Amino acid sequence: MTVAVALLTTALVIVIALLAAAGAGKLARLDGATYPAALTRATTAFAAVITLAAAVAGALAALFA
Repeated sequence: MTVAVALLTTALVIVIALLAAAGAGKLARLDGATYPAALTRATTAFAAVITLAAAVAGALAALFA
């Protein structure tokens, strides 16, 4: 895998994580949560997406190694 593909994949994962976090924060605010609570939910969603991407990457790396 070239460096360019790795960087593009990383950027795509970060963009998807940011979109998931923004959606979670917006839904939390629509549900009536305070700004700190909505930020906490958004942060949790961002961390979950990044963790899931790392787990999938690790599984694929072990599969192809």
